[in-house]
Amino acid sequence: MPGAGKSTVGVILAKTLGMQFIDCDILIQQQSGRMLQEILDRDGPDAFRRMEEEAILSLHPRHSVIATGGSVIWSRAAMEHLRSLGVVVYLEISFEEMEKRLKNITTRGIVLLPNQTLRGMYLQRVPLYEEYADDTIPCSGEDVESVVRRICEGA
Repeated sequence: MPGAGKSTVGVILAKTLGMQFIDCDILIQQQSGRMLQEILDRDGPDAFRRMEEEAILSLHPRHSVIATGGSVIWSRAAMEHLRSLGVVVYLEISFEEMEKRLKNITTRGIVLLPNQTLRGMYLQRVPLYEEYADDTIPCSGEDVESVVRRICEGA
């Protein structure tokens, strides 16, 4: 989910486990030469999701923590690929927590469908995150170190 802490938790988790860290949002920006919001504004959400899927499917890392964009959940191929690489962890936050954490929704590169509200996006994604997750870590009101510790305990 946007604002769940995927990148922040991912970096610290990778350091804790002695692994490489891959941020798929940065990978998309590097591959396209554009910022996420620019891709969404110019090409639209469908094109962005195709780029996101291609970026995920191009990954074949070993001993890595991967932080994906929240919209990757819409790609069955990408999610199955991620599951083939290792454990998929869902960093679960409440809608209220997500809303509180997202200060820059119009520039952050969050995939919203036309006329979709933030709450609508949240409600659509939660069942998919739950479906694909090997482990769910509640993160609302939790500090990063606690989240990392709980992920390690589940691993």
